[in-house]
Amino acid sequence: MTPMEQAGDGRQLLITASQVLRGPRGEQIRDGAVLVEAGTIVVVGPRRTVEQQAQPTAVHSDYPGCTVLPGLINCHVHLAFDGGPDLVSTVRETPDDALLDGMAKRARQLLYSGVTTVRDLGDRDGLAIHLRDRVNRGKEIGPRIVAAGPPITPPRGHCWFLGGEAEGEQQLRQRVQHNADMGADVIKVMASGGQITPNSPPMWQTQFTENDLKIVVDQASRLRLPVAAHAHGTHAIQAAVNAGVATIEHCTWLQDGGGGYDTQDAVARTMAERGIYACVAWPPDWQGFMARLGAERADMVVNRFQWMARVGIPLIPGTDAGLPRSGFTDFAEALKLYTHVGYTADQVIEMATTTSAQALGLNRVGQITAGHSADILIVEGDPTTNLDSLSQRQEILMRGIPTMK
Repeated sequence: MTPMEQAGDGRQLLITASQVLRGPRGEQIRDGAVLVEAGTIVVVGPRRTVEQQAQPTAVHSDYPGCTVLPGLINCHVHLAFDGGPDLVSTVRETPDDALLDGMAKRARQLLYSGVTTVRDLGDRDGLAIHLRDRVNRGKEIGPRIVAAGPPITPPRGHCWFLGGEAEGEQQLRQRVQHNADMGADVIKVMASGGQITPNSPPMWQTQFTENDLKIVVDQASRLRLPVAAHAHGTHAIQAAVNAGVATIEHCTWLQDGGGGYDTQDAVARTMAERGIYACVAWPPDWQGFMARLGAERADMVVNRFQWMARVGIPLIPGTDAGLPRSGFTDFAEALKLYTHVGYTADQVIEMATTTSAQALGLNRVGQITAGHSADILIVEGDPTTNLDSLSQRQEILMRGIPTMK
């Protein structure tokens, strides 16, 4: 039995390493330590200081040459999607039990890749909510799940097959209420079209009016739920921002017709001023995605990322995991996109931990600090200088319990 496993008997767990990253950029503790008890961080600081506060029976795990940091947060996944070539038919035709089993497997893949929290932004019949509850009760091994349930979309709109179709004020309010009654943590609305739903509006096309989106946000606010808006087109982004959503998913700024980008400074500044987060949701194989776009379009994408950063739009990372070419096993690779467009490695780590937790409204994850859940990643080397270290995982703790395969 490893020292980590011994800590499951109720004793304190003392973790020491060459470096501890609290989460916020610049808060690094050289030769640091974390003390965990009953799944909660009780002390963090220099090794000698923390060791003095540990009980004599504490189980000690030392990681020389390694870094301790908060578990990573993937802000946009679809556990119900298997990434196959005909995922629409698969998700429609698979029985609940089999689909739930597949979702649980994919959730474990995320966890084993260092992701301790995920936001699922669209499932069928609230199955991600059911899986979340099973994980919380200890019936399944998996990351924390922030679940939306079926996304709200117009009749035969993007992802209509997930069961969230609605139009008109009454239906929109009823759909928000229905998802809330299922136990949703967030409301997802398809403000624009997408690319995986046959015979539905194209990506750039707006699916709901600004007033429709305000109705969704109003009803969600009454239920104390944030709204995440899928929006590729600039007009859809503007309508969602004016409606008061919490996050814009994809935030592609496509112009009408989809032939290029229409970056609107005024809309972007409003996003920045209101603290509306953008989750661009690019896959781990972002380099392949860039190559498929072609050099000219790829340069335009990089410029768009840099423009959003200059304006001050807060970014959070997600991968749209479950779609073709976006798997559940390599979130660390997906994070390299942000260094490619100009962020430093320590900025990216802050984005994938502390900032993401704030964006999702989670107040006990995303940082290594006393009182927070012990959702912890331990990796070789120093990820603040090289994100490749995030793939060199030594240990993953979920609520203080080791989860490595």
